[in-house]
Amino acid sequence: MKAFFHSPLGCLEISSNGDKITSLYFNQELSPQGEVTGIMKECFTELDQYFKGERKTFTVDIDLEGTEFQKKVWMELMKIPFGDTISYLELSKRVGDIKSVRAVGNANGKNPVSIIVPCHRVIGSNGKMIGYGGGLWRKRWLLEFERTHTRKDLFSE
Repeated sequence: MKAFFHSPLGCLEISSNGDKITSLYFNQELSPQGEVTGIMKECFTELDQYFKGERKTFTVDIDLEGTEFQKKVWMELMKIPFGDTISYLELSKRVGDIKSVRAVGNANGKNPVSIIVPCHRVIGSNGKMIGYGGGLWRKRWLLEFERTHTRKDLFSE
């Protein structure tokens, strides 16, 4: 099952197995579709809330297919808080092998469910943007968007 969501960054192509989201990728063009129902509707709602700055974590069910190592990396990605970033080196430490920086980068790049599994929150040790399947301009946009929506009201208690 496929559906297409129009985001501020362009079209997102979303796939599901009927029960869970299996992929979410940037797509060049918005394709026509019928009524969005079930898990896709839930995903659309959460993406809409995210892009309005109302949602910081996703609860929609996902099904990540990959190697055990990739899944371990992707699970660590989901622990990076909205608005924060970590380096590939830090991510390799979190998965338990400081020497696995390249493997971690490779797994990060193969993340099948972008945005929901926030691979965009991983940057170089020098603080620079490094790689993003949707393009570095989208990664920069997502990080700035999240930073903007994490600023606290100075007058809140």
